[in-house]
Amino acid sequence: MGAGMQEAAEEGEFVGSRLDTGLRAARFASPPSADVFGSEVEPKNVPAVFRGVAKGWAASTRWDPLHGGLDYLLEKVGRDVDVEAMMSDTGHVFYGDLRSHERVSVPFSTFVHSCKSYLRRINGASGPFIDQGILEEPTCSREMCASNSENSEQVYLAQVSIMNAENKERCLLEVLKEDIQEPIFLRGKSFSSINFWMNGAHLRSSTHYDPHHNLLCVLAGCKKVTLWPPSASPFLYPMPVYGEASNHSSVIIEEPDYSSYTRARYMKEYSERVVLNCGDVLFIPEGWYHQVDSDDLTIAINFWWKSRIMTQMSEHMDAYYLRRILSRLVDKEMNIMVQRNPFCRLGDCTNIQPMNKALTGFQLFNLQKDSPLQTLEPSTLQALYELVSLVHDSDEVVNQNDRPEPTSEGTSSNRRDETKIAAPDDSSLLDKDPVAKTILPVEPLEFRSMMLAMVRTFPRTLETLVLNMLRPVGAEILTRKFDEIDQLTTKEEQAEFYKTFYSVFEDQYAAMDVLLNGKESFSFQVFQNVLDKYLRVHVDRPT
Repeated sequence: MGAGMQEAAEEGEFVGSRLDTGLRAARFASPPSADVFGSEVEPKNVPAVFRGVAKGWAASTRWDPLHGGLDYLLEKVGRDVDVEAMMSDTGHVFYGDLRSHERVSVPFSTFVHSCKSYLRRINGASGPFIDQGILEEPTCSREMCASNSENSEQVYLAQVSIMNAENKERCLLEVLKEDIQEPIFLRGKSFSSINFWMNGAHLRSSTHYDPHHNLLCVLAGCKKVTLWPPSASPFLYPMPVYGEASNHSSVIIEEPDYSSYTRARYMKEYSERVVLNCGDVLFIPEGWYHQVDSDDLTIAINFWWKSRIMTQMSEHMDAYYLRRILSRLVDKEMNIMVQRNPFCRLGDCTNIQPMNKALTGFQLFNLQKDSPLQTLEPSTLQALYELVSLVHDSDEVVNQNDRPEPTSEGTSSNRRDETKIAAPDDSSLLDKDPVAKTILPVEPLEFRSMMLAMVRTFPRTLETLVLNMLRPVGAEILTRKFDEIDQLTTKEEQAEFYKTFYSVFEDQYAAMDVLLNGKESFSFQVFQNVLDKYLRVHVDRPT
């Protein structure tokens, strides 16, 4: 059995293809000093594996279920101690949501006897219904502890306190502290708690993160821990931040519903799995998601302590930190959305027609030799043809003679209505905006030439494009193009360009209003995406 677990452990480790190298767990063959851990490991907020650190602890031999450890634990803790256990409604998978499990009071002796029964059963010593009388004196609120030892396989001694800084009365297994040691690299830490974890049959815990730094120490059996950095939150669909299990993923472990959680199909690519055998220790920084598979009869303890960041954060600064963090996430998300495939070729990024069709189309306008279109690069001319085609083929084109004069107020109202629905889960706003997709790949100075050519050749088309067809992401990309142009031109050239560009609009302020409202609408759509991805909160824009 031990050899089998070792073989599984060797095969079980992997690193996802999209996990940044700097976020991969560090490996230590020997434990570092407290100074090294405090200055080089902990501040990075990246997991670290320490092989064999707990191998010399008394617990690693005394608690071993395969060598009398169950009898030792029963004698050490005593028969009259009741502990709180988790009972799962979902078989061997334990989810954090209170709706899927129940906290029950179990005599420690009852749990140990059920583990002994399970051990004999898997070793083939007797049938599946032996020793039913072992589970006597049940204090559970459900039938699990009553008679059938198979039910005990759905019970997990999870987070039973050995030490608790806030509530010493909860330290039901304090006596076991004699068998463990404080790792040398944690010397000087002020622990929030030290906890005991034990299972009978193989089980799985749901994906979640902890609000404390965590040192997980395996003292018997084997745990396979899958890790995700906090930045992978969008792929894990955390529960709503206001919910009871807000630190848990919504994605079912064994049969993920990719139709509802579309990004989750990529979650493995951003993860790493490490395998912990007896004596191995894993540092899991606060906020790191982890999902744990525990082999039969696995025992572990963990140390929790507050991170330096949390201990140094002043409460009166929380509102500022919240705004700064949300702003940074919005900026990051915005850049991702408008720079998708930034190095793609123009023809690959858009649905632009073949070049010969573009030239044929412009010939219909009796293109003259001195036309500004003649100076454009072929790819830019292709983009221009696409924009003109979009305007003239769109249902949004308004007859120029009948179109009412645009106003700031009317434009603003239209933009607000457009953003009441948040962008879908797995699709980019860019993918749904043909105007944005067309102008995105055009180089800044070529874009400047294209806009000037439109002013001189298709002024009403340009006006319609901006006032009637420009969606929020298009407004964002258009103004970003303007910023890029400004970086490459002089003040005089900038002034001349904007004077020419805005000259096509009957109401220049209305055009500016469209661009500003569009940018704000795009920012809000991105903000909605951030709230959904990281907090699972949905908000509508106020009207």
